[in-house]
Amino acid sequence: MILFVADLHLSPRSPGATALFLAFLAGRARQAEALYILGDLFEAWIGDDDIGAPYHASIVTALRAAADSGLAINLLHGNRDFLLGPDFAAAAGVRLLADPTVLSTAEWQFVLSHGDALCLDDATYMAFRTQVRDPAWQAALLAKPLAERRALAAQMRAASAASQRGQAAPYTDLQPAAIDDFLRAHGYATFIHGHTHQPATHDHIVDGIHVERWVLTDWHEDRGECLVWNGVALEREAIPPTS
Repeated sequence: MILFVADLHLSPRSPGATALFLAFLAGRARQAEALYILGDLFEAWIGDDDIGAPYHASIVTALRAAADSGLAINLLHGNRDFLLGPDFAAAAGVRLLADPTVLSTAEWQFVLSHGDALCLDDATYMAFRTQVRDPAWQAALLAKPLAERRALAAQMRAASAASQRGQAAPYTDLQPAAIDDFLRAHGYATFIHGHTHQPATHDHIVDGIHVERWVLTDWHEDRGECLVWNGVALEREAIPPTS
């Protein structure tokens, strides 16, 4: 059994979602052989040198405990936690994956991504993504003191919230032509991604081939969801609220 989640956006400001995720790691997730987190585990990550902050340490400890129990935890970067690095991975017992990643099982083949790289119609966001994924830009940011990085992260969150306010669909969807090219380039594998906060299952016909695209649900203070591959089919499964 393989589980997929995305867009948890964990932070001290989301105690409900945090409790859901910690309960999920201690319970349901351990019934699976592998967990794939497809980006935006954290609302913000300003560098692995912030790993000792009490909140971050609690998440790292929970991930490590689940990994030590035998759960293989795999993680893709999102647009909020693109600075997650090897020190975090080592401490948490997780494996950082490239985006996209092809996952082949005995029964099926999937291609996994956060999804934001295909939002080509949002020119402003794509320029931002190019900037923050640049190694030189990241190195310059990580050279700044933690306090300055925290302030910058807060400014970026505020700007993002302001830009989304009042919009019916605050996250731009993936470009249709880019989806077709992506599916073609990855052998028409079933596509699983997050980012858009628009959970759905889409049917695509590319070169006469039917391909499914599963968009993962973003987590909230009172609800979460995982996608389950049971060796036969994909199924959505609600994460029950903690008592």
